[in-house]
Amino acid sequence: MDSIDKPKLKRNVTLPMLVFYGLGNIFGAGIYVLIGEMAGLAGIYIPLSFLLACIVVSFTALTYAELSARYPVSAGEAVYINAGFNNPVFSTFIGLSIALTGILSSATILDGFDGYLSTFIQTPEIITSLIVVMLICTIAIWGITQSITITALLTLIETFGLAMIIYVGFEYVSWDIHTLESFTPPIEFSALNAIILGAFLAFYAFIGFEDMVNIAEEVKTPTKTMPKAIIITLIIATLFYIAIAIISISVVPVNDLAHSKAPLAKVYETATHSKATILSVIALFAVINGALIQIIMVSRIFYGMSTQGWLPTFLSVVHPKTRTPINATIFASLLVFLLATAFPILTLAQSTSFLIFIIFTLVNISLIRIKLKDPHPQDIKTYPMIIPAIAIILNLTLLGFQIVSGF
Repeated sequence: MDSIDKPKLKRNVTLPMLVFYGLGNIFGAGIYVLIGEMAGLAGIYIPLSFLLACIVVSFTALTYAELSARYPVSAGEAVYINAGFNNPVFSTFIGLSIALTGILSSATILDGFDGYLSTFIQTPEIITSLIVVMLICTIAIWGITQSITITALLTLIETFGLAMIIYVGFEYVSWDIHTLESFTPPIEFSALNAIILGAFLAFYAFIGFEDMVNIAEEVKTPTKTMPKAIIITLIIATLFYIAIAIISISVVPVNDLAHSKAPLAKVYETATHSKATILSVIALFAVINGALIQIIMVSRIFYGMSTQGWLPTFLSVVHPKTRTPINATIFASLLVFLLATAFPILTLAQSTSFLIFIIFTLVNISLIRIKLKDPHPQDIKTYPMIIPAIAIILNLTLLGFQIVSGF
C-alpha cells in the first residue's frame, strides 16, 4: 500500500470524551484502596495530603498542557523528549519506559480484578486474566470512538461510586470551627512529616493525566482541547479526592480505616449499616476501565514510536475499517497478559513509580530547552519558565524522598 493511502488515526475525541478518559485513568481502581493506606500515614490530615499532592502534580500537568498543544501527536513523552534533546535513542528509551509503566499498571490492575471477582465467583486466575484481556483488546481495536465512549460510561460508574460515598457520609461531617481546627496541623515535625508521607502516596492517585497526551492524534482541535482537558481533569479529581477524604475520616475512625482492606466499602457500610455489594461491583468496572485505558495508551505509544521510525514498522499498521493501531494493540495486550500471569507484579510496580518521577523530571527539562529555542509559538498557550523549573525541583525532591525512605 502506498504511504499516501495508508490509513490514519481518526480525530473523533471531543473535550468531554477526553476529560472522561483522563478521569477514568486517574480514578482507576486506586482510590478504592488508597484512602486506607493514607490513613495509616497521614491520619486525620488526609485532605491536606491530597491538596499537597495536587499542588506538586499541577506544575508538571501545566508542562504537559503546553507540550500537548505544541506537539499534538501520539507517543507524547517520547516526542517531547526528542524535541528537547534531539536524541532519538534517548527518546526511544523514554517512550519504552512510559509504555512499561502502562503495561505494569494494567497488569497490576488485572491482578486486582481476580481479587474482586473472587468475592462473587471462584475461577482460575489465568483464565480470568485471559478472558478480560481478550475483551479489553477487542474493545480497543473496535474503534477509538467506541473505546472512549465505553471508558466514559465506566468512568461515570466509577464516579457514581465515589458520589455514593459522599452522599451517604455527608451528614457525618460537622461543619463547625472545631472540625476545621482539627484539620489544621500544628507546626511540628511529626505532623508535617505525616502530611508529606500521605502526599507522597496521594501523588500516585493523580498519575494518569500524562497518559491523555498519547491519544492526541485522535483528538479534535488538539492544540486547544488537550490543555483544557488536562487542567479540567486535574481539578475535578482533586475536588473528589478531598471530599472523599473528609467523608472517610468523618464516618470511620482513622485507625479502623487504616486497617481495612476495602476502606470505602467500610465507609459505606458504617454510614448505611448495610452491605457494600454495589461498591464491589463498581470496583470491578473500575478495574476494567483502568486496564482498557492503559492498553489504549500503550498501543498509541508503540504506534507513534513506530511512525517515527523508532520501533518496527508492523506496529504502525492501522486497521482500514476501525482506524485503530491493530498490531500495536494486540502486542500491548499480549504483554499485559504475560506480566499479569507470569511475573510478581509488586516489585515491578514499585520500580514503575521510580520511573514516573524520572520521566516527569526529563519532560520538564525538555520543555525548558524547547522554550529557550521557541518561547512563543503562534496560537499556542504557553506558561512561564518558572513552571517547569519548580516542577523539576518538586519531582527531584520526591524522587530523593523515595530513595531515602525506601518507598
